[in-house]
Amino acid sequence: MSALLWTSAEAEAATGGRVLGPAWQAGGVSIDSRSIVAGDLFIALAGPNHDGHDYVAAALAAGAAAAMVHKLPPGLPADAPLLLVEDTMAGLSSLAAAARARATARIIAVTGSVGKTSTKEMLKLVLDDEGSTHASVGSLNNQWGVPLSLARLPAESRFAVFELGMNHPGEITPLTRLVRPHVAIITSVEGVHLEFFASTRQIAEAKAEIFLGVEPGGIAVLPRDNPHYSYLAHAAHGAGIATLASFGSHIDAGARLLDYGIDPDGTLVYALFEDQAIAYRVGVPGRQWATNSLAVLLAAQAAGAPLESAARTLAAMRAPKGRGARKTLTWGGGTIELIDESYNASPVSMRAAIATLGAARPGPGARRLAVLGDMLELGPASAELHAGLAGPAVEWGIDLVFTAGALMGHLNRALPPDRRGAHAANADEAAGQVISAIRAGDVIMVKGSAGSRMGRVVRALEEAARPSSQQTNGS
Repeated sequence: MSALLWTSAEAEAATGGRVLGPAWQAGGVSIDSRSIVAGDLFIALAGPNHDGHDYVAAALAAGAAAAMVHKLPPGLPADAPLLLVEDTMAGLSSLAAAARARATARIIAVTGSVGKTSTKEMLKLVLDDEGSTHASVGSLNNQWGVPLSLARLPAESRFAVFELGMNHPGEITPLTRLVRPHVAIITSVEGVHLEFFASTRQIAEAKAEIFLGVEPGGIAVLPRDNPHYSYLAHAAHGAGIATLASFGSHIDAGARLLDYGIDPDGTLVYALFEDQAIAYRVGVPGRQWATNSLAVLLAAQAAGAPLESAARTLAAMRAPKGRGARKTLTWGGGTIELIDESYNASPVSMRAAIATLGAARPGPGARRLAVLGDMLELGPASAELHAGLAGPAVEWGIDLVFTAGALMGHLNRALPPDRRGAHAANADEAAGQVISAIRAGDVIMVKGSAGSRMGRVVRALEEAARPSSQQTNGS
C-alpha cells in the first residue's frame, strides 16, 4: 500500500458517512475497479451508463481497503469494509474538500482552451525539484476528475497542481471553489467548444470563472497576446485578485518571449522576465511549449521556486502520451518517426502540431506526413476551420496530408492535389491507407479530436512495426 492517505475515521468525519465493518486505512482513492491498487479506497459512483456499486466486490477482491457506497451491494460478506454515505458523488466532493482543508501545499490551478495538460505536466516537473508535488493524473479535469485528484492529495505535499476543464458555462466555478488555488493560470482563450458558445468572448467568460476560487493574496497568470487579455485582467481584479502576471510575445508581457528555436528534440527559449534575460531549453519541440513554459515559470516563481533552476529543469520535459510524444519505429529496412498528437484537437492546436511536424527532419528522400481526424464541437464555422488548415500544411512543407472523417473532407478538398495523401471515412480506414503509403525515413504526425479516435491510427502503426521498435522520446 502507498503512504497513508485516509483512515476510516477521517473519511467518516469528512463525508458524514458511517463506517461498516472493520476500521481501515487507505493509501489511494479510485473510482475504477479495473485499476485498483492494493490499499485504495474505491468510490462507487453511479453514472448514466455504469453503476460502480456493481463492481464493489471486484474492487475488494483486487485489494481495495474499503468501498464508499450509498447503497449496499448484494452478495458482500457481512464484514466487508464499507463507508456508507447518502450519495457517493457528494461523498467524493466532501473527501476532496477535507483534503484541501488539511493541505499546507501551495496550489496551482490551470485552465485554458489548449495547453492545460502540458502546462500542468511542466509544472509538476519543475516543482518536484523543489519539494513533494502532487498533480492530477492525465486529464482528470472535469466534475468528477477534479474532486478525485484533490481527494488524492497527500497532507504533506509542498505543492499541488490541478487542471480544470469545461465545455459549458458554469462548469469551472464549482471546481475552482473546491480547489481554492493560490495561483490560477489561463493558458489561452481560443475558438474551441464553439458548438456550445456563441463567441470566444463567452469562452473567455467561462475560463475567467477560475478566478472565483483563488485564495486571498493569490495571483492570476494570463496570456498577454490573447485578444481577451483585457477582459481576463478586469475579471481577475473583479474577483479580488490584486496581483497579475502575464506571458507571451507582447512588449508588455511580464514574461516576454524574445525568440525561440525548434529542433527535432526540443525548443530553445530566449525570454525576458521583467528585467532578467534568461535562456533555457524545453525538451519538446514546438512554439506552444515555449509560450506555455513562460506561464509555468511565472507560476513556479509565485509558488516559491527559483526562476533559473526551474528553467533548467524544463530540459527534461517529455511530451505526454497523445500530446506530442515521439516514437521511433522500425519500418521497411529503416525507421520512421511517429509523433502522437492523437489525444485531442482544435484549430489552434492543429496549426501548432503542423508547425512542429514542419520542423521535423525526415531521412534522405523521406517525407513529412500528417494524418488528421475531425475537430469536433466547432459549431457553424466547422467546415471553414477544417479547410483553413490547408494553408499551414503548405506553408510548413507537409508533403502528404491524410484525412479521416466527414469534416476533414473539407480540408482534403482545399489541399493542392499534390499534398493529398488519401481521405478516409474514419480512423480505422485511414490507418490502412497510411500504412500502405509510409516508407522508411518518413515522419508521421497523427492528430484529431478525442471523438475521432485517431489513437487507433497510432496503435495500428505501432502494431505494423516490427517488435524491435523502441521508444525514444515520450510515452
